[in-house]
Formats: sequence, C-alpha cells, structure tokens
Amino acid sequence: MARVDARVLILGSMPGAASLAAREYYAHPHNQFWPIIEQLCGVARSLPYERRLEGLRRRRVALWDVLQSCHRRGSLDAAIEHDSAVPNDLPQWLREHPRVVRLCCNGGTAWRALRRYFGPQLGREFPQLVCLRLPSTSPAHAGMRFGDKLAAWQAALRDV
Repeated sequence: MARVDARVLILGSMPGAASLAAREYYAHPHNQFWPIIEQLCGVARSLPYERRLEGLRRRRVALWDVLQSCHRRGSLDAAIEHDSAVPNDLPQWLREHPRVVRLCCNGGTAWRALRRYFGPQLGREFPQLVCLRLPSTSPAHAGMRFGDKLAAWQAALRDV
C-alpha cells in the first residue's frame, strides 16, 4: 500500500514468475532492483520484504505495475501477449495520490505499456507528471553494466 504523500511511482510491466511465486516485487535473486534501491535509498536488500517496502514508503516511493494481468510463457517481458494484457487503473491511482510527480518505468516494456494505455490521458489529466524510462533491472537486461544502471536510476530518484 502506498502512502497518500507518495511522490514517485516505480512501474514495472508485470511481475515475473519468481516474483509471483514469492508474492514480492523484484524477487528474482539476480534482479538488480533491490541492490539499486539499497544504494540510492538506504533500504537494505537483506531486510524482510515488508520492511523494504516500508523503507520505500518512508522515502515516498511506491511500486506497482502497468499491467494487472496478461498471458505469457515464462517471465520475459518479450513473451507478453499484448492482446491479452489488461492494464491497472493508473489514472484512478494517481487521483488518489495527487502528490506523485514522477513515474519511473523499470525498462522498455513498462514504458511502452504506459504510453500505449495511458499516454495521452496522462498528459491531459496529470500535467505535473514527469515520466521516465529507466534501464531494466531484470537479469534479462544484462547488456548494461550495473554502474550505468545505477547512474540512470540515481538521476531519476534524486530528491526522493
């Protein structure tokens, strides 16, 4: 649950198999999300999941996904069957969290889904929002060095 004073929303596309099984965001052991959050927000990745979430909430950061559901084989975003995708009600969530000023998409698939389902509406209804496409923290996005990902995320989470 996000705090009403959240300022940043980090959006994934859809949780992978490891995250769904664990019922935790970014649960795959090689996903770099929690190591990045540890360095940038001071939330130790070794903490129990609920304490990590509380650490993000204290920093006024929320987590969610663009998609509520979809069909795909495996965990790769590339396997999402887009005609089966059902988006979350992001506009309603943003109305309930009016202090959010930054949407940070964790990877290209989340970015494209955000633009596909909500692009024009976000600009009209939420002109204060800055929408950013960040490098994916997924282990499938291994072509980018951790330090480069960290730098991109650091710029996005500045002032958080």
